[in-house]
Amino acid sequence: MTLIASISGIRGIFGAGLDAGVLARYTLAFGQWALSRQHHLPPVVVVGRDARISGEVCAEIVIGTLRSVGLDVVDAGLAATPTVAMGVLHARARGGIVLSASHNPQEWNALKLLNEKSEFLSKEQGERVMVAAGRAPARHGDRFGVCRVRSYLAMHVEAIAALDFFDAVPVRKRRFRVLVDGINSVGGEAIAALLMRCGVRPEDITVLNGEPTGRFAHPAEPLPENLEDTMQAVAASDCDLGLAVDPDADRLALIDEHGTYVSEELTQVIAADFLWRRHSGPFVTNLSSSCAIDDVAARYGQEVHRSAVGEINVVKTMQQVGAILGGEGNGGVIVPELHFGRDALVASAMVLQHLAEQGCTLGELRATLPRYALTKNKVRLSNPDAALGRIAAGPLDDGGMLSTIDGVKISFAKSWVHLRQSNTEPVVRIYSEAQTRHEADALACRYAALLQAVDKDGQG
Repeated sequence: MTLIASISGIRGIFGAGLDAGVLARYTLAFGQWALSRQHHLPPVVVVGRDARISGEVCAEIVIGTLRSVGLDVVDAGLAATPTVAMGVLHARARGGIVLSASHNPQEWNALKLLNEKSEFLSKEQGERVMVAAGRAPARHGDRFGVCRVRSYLAMHVEAIAALDFFDAVPVRKRRFRVLVDGINSVGGEAIAALLMRCGVRPEDITVLNGEPTGRFAHPAEPLPENLEDTMQAVAASDCDLGLAVDPDADRLALIDEHGTYVSEELTQVIAADFLWRRHSGPFVTNLSSSCAIDDVAARYGQEVHRSAVGEINVVKTMQQVGAILGGEGNGGVIVPELHFGRDALVASAMVLQHLAEQGCTLGELRATLPRYALTKNKVRLSNPDAALGRIAAGPLDDGGMLSTIDGVKISFAKSWVHLRQSNTEPVVRIYSEAQTRHEADALACRYAALLQAVDKDGQG
């Protein structure tokens, strides 16, 4: 049985932990929470889903449960997570539910819960819903909500077109040829619609894995090891670039004109390099994202702020510092002028606009950006909390700067290591970055050994 419950919702394998009863219980808790607050807003919740094979059945359960407690529902159907977020704002809804397990395999599904601001629930909001889900079911009233169907994709695309940096003219003049990998979900149609609004001709758009069957052609996370066929297709089709998304299209990975994968870590860096040419203002990312963003910020004299890992943590820090842009190193770009959530559509628009205005290829743009090697490892410990505490207590390596915002991060001049406890298993994750893979591996090995040593010492 697999079910992971957290403040942002629940996820699991449908039929093996995630079943109709679980979906109804958590949806009921969210619905009651939505009804209990924001009385100035209509009692509406927007529901959308990616193309997973369990999605239609799960959506029927979720919609029926929300209606049973008196909430009206806007069924956005097959829709990217950022499109559902835009729908919440457009409908002035009390919240939204996205049925998507993001990059998990196709047999997984999840409830992603959004508040009335279209943000993932805060810690306090999420805890209220989780507590309510553990109680006896609430009583249903005598009013049943209604359901109407509405697609928000066109509205989402037009909202991007209304941003002050958008200008389809230079993109149209470049006559880009673009390949999109839609991973057999909602991203194929969504990114293609965005590209056409940007000025790319329909005949110059190739959609790979575009049919939304929910049977993913390759592992869903847009990482280089999962995109080998896509990279080959970009090179073979003589395209200018490739755009690859995850199943709910909130993350964007890039492939250059040679079929070379451009690190997910650089999607937010390219977006920042583009926007800082127009506007000054802070950028926010999480502690585990590449320091390439710091190098680019230095070119423009701008600030970078770091938050704990997790999209809502990035968003809250963005709001605190008045950031003009934010993101995560997993290919997520957050444009607050649009909505406070990762959005592969707006990220695609920024990349195309940047290439058109600079008159360069993606490969040439990549060559102007900092190069780092980032590694991800983990160690299993008997007492992760105690081991991290002992590492934080020092002593630090010479020149190291300590952060304990989220686990332990130690930063050096051109490298860093981040140690944080997993939310799902008794391990400490070790992220390390340096200018070469050898240096990053050495840093990870050093701190893995330190963690194991202090953990063993603590048992003695």
